[in-house]
Amino acid sequence: GETVTDKYALDLAAIEAEEKYDGFYAVATNLDDPAKDILEVSANRYKIEDCFRVMKTNFSARPVFHQKRERIIAHFMICYTALLIYRLMEKKLDLYGTHFTVDSIIKTLNSMNVVNIEDMCYMSAYTSSEICTSLNAVTGLGLDKKYYQPKELNKKIKKILK
Repeated sequence: GETVTDKYALDLAAIEAEEKYDGFYAVATNLDDPAKDILEVSANRYKIEDCFRVMKTNFSARPVFHQKRERIIAHFMICYTALLIYRLMEKKLDLYGTHFTVDSIIKTLNSMNVVNIEDMCYMSAYTSSEICTSLNAVTGLGLDKKYYQPKELNKKIKKILK
């Protein structure tokens, strides 16, 4: 058999013409809105995509194993509420001058367990960290203590619920 070989030629003029756009990000749309508005929406799109990523990976929004409509709605409302609380906390931490990744904040929060010591007090089963210190500063909840009295924890819960 006969061997077939493909031959390509580089269009150097076309490459050079395209190089002037290197480093730019193009937005194509069929909207008639002002360019400033379109660019603002496009610039914020990553925030929406990040929220979906956080919901799916960090808050286990998927897969959904519920069958009843009410339970599916409840599942996503819990995930949405967790995302809202997280974003508010993240904003407070940013305003405080600190920024941490989603994974590191959630890992810290998940590790913040307390142990009941013979119904006398609760002992923190976590160690302090930079995130814990920052969360303590923005919430004023005294998260850096080693021991907590039950009355003290009840006051903290009431403070959160206000």
